[in-house]
Amino acid sequence: MSTPGICYLVGAGPGDPGLITVRGRECVEMADVLVYDALSSSQFLRWTKKGCEKINVGKRAKDHTLSQEGINALIVEKTREGKTVVRLKGGDPMIFGRGGEEAAELAAAGVKFEIVPGISSTIGGPAYAGIPVTHRDHCSQLTIFTGHEDPTKPESSIDYAHLAKTPGTKVFVMGMARLREITASLIEGGAEASTPIALTRWATTGSQKTITGTLADIADIAERAEFGSPAVAVIGGVVTEREKINWFETKPLFGKRIVVTRTREQAGGLSRELSMLGADVMELPTIRIEYPDDKVGFAEGVTHSHEYDWLVFSSPNGVERFFDAFFATYEDARSLGNPRIAVIGNGTAQKVKEYRFGVDLIPEKFVAEGLVEAFANESIENLTVLWVRAEEARDVIYDGLVALGAIVDECIAYKTVPETEDPTGAAARLTEEGADLVTFTSASTVENFFKLGLPWPEGCAAGSIGPVTSEALRKQGVEPTFEAPQHDIPGLVAAIRKWAGK
Repeated sequence: MSTPGICYLVGAGPGDPGLITVRGRECVEMADVLVYDALSSSQFLRWTKKGCEKINVGKRAKDHTLSQEGINALIVEKTREGKTVVRLKGGDPMIFGRGGEEAAELAAAGVKFEIVPGISSTIGGPAYAGIPVTHRDHCSQLTIFTGHEDPTKPESSIDYAHLAKTPGTKVFVMGMARLREITASLIEGGAEASTPIALTRWATTGSQKTITGTLADIADIAERAEFGSPAVAVIGGVVTEREKINWFETKPLFGKRIVVTRTREQAGGLSRELSMLGADVMELPTIRIEYPDDKVGFAEGVTHSHEYDWLVFSSPNGVERFFDAFFATYEDARSLGNPRIAVIGNGTAQKVKEYRFGVDLIPEKFVAEGLVEAFANESIENLTVLWVRAEEARDVIYDGLVALGAIVDECIAYKTVPETEDPTGAAARLTEEGADLVTFTSASTVENFFKLGLPWPEGCAAGSIGPVTSEALRKQGVEPTFEAPQHDIPGLVAAIRKWAGK
């Protein structure tokens, strides 16, 4: 018996992925098919399960990858196939999001669906701009309208004269193309020309930009600033509150567009840190982690790991691959025996601790040379060491430990290969819009970034996590703008903050 499909119409919120609801994230995580807009954050894609079909329908002003009719047909078709379909829409699907039309289409087709509300940009956008849409000192009423109506209508259904006389805050979206016409109509209808108005573009993201003015001059201000969609407009005395409570646009990395080149799985932690500091984060993974060519050799290394005096991990990826394989082989953690564990740095140590194992040795300098120096203070002559490493790792650790008298075996746990997928179009965006900083967390991210053949953005800085990565940049003809003194992700974030503060 086939399983009946279901379609969830999910509001993704106004842009910041942290603003999606708990229910919304649950839906994304269980989706067989994710149909998403260009306005949705790329971070949502990381929440999907393995094998989820991801379809970008690219709905953005004047740039629709698929027509609304095509989207309606698509979600009905996929749901009829017995799949769990998630239609992820920016903001709230039922507030100028055409969610009602999509729900009606699903209902007419006789398929199951649910509506999961989201935070609308009409409320979330102003909040991130430091503007409360209601305030006891200014108003007790809120009116929301759209500046973009059905183009097939013979005339506007919005009574601007009535709207102009309506007290309280007025918020509208999708009206940038008609901004001059809308403000003129409100003034003509009786609104004071001096009424404050604010426009916030790409609200709640690191690209957010806000301009303010009055009904009389905002169209000219927006034109001079080349201020386009998507934007939310707030009209009323509440706009003046921005001077006191503008919180988001004062963050230390606000206004900085930063590229993260880590693997798609690893990018989240760094992206989250930078986003919390206000950066506009662009994820462009340049590498992907895969199983090593010699899978049998890896399995044998894991199986016999309990026979060694030391286990050495030189990356978090190696830790994850090793222990996932270990627990697929052994049910009891005690099967590892009593080898001591050495790691190359804090990030690797943290990954080991996630598996509930302790770390016995960590160097002061988080590089291969530093780990060898740390071992020089240990007595490892004639002791057996299993080094869990990447296929393309340097020989520094092997050569260094052998020179200290250890008997070293290598356990190749993974290999890095170039990332070939770019589901969010980050490469095209980087080419078109540029960036302030590109971050590199390994030599392989450097090498594979330049293999993409993208032009280096004009005036863009290069941030390196450590000396090996810096040397890889120099080989590509790019001098690192800065190198993290502490060679891990927290150290890189601290270095980025210092760079941005200069």
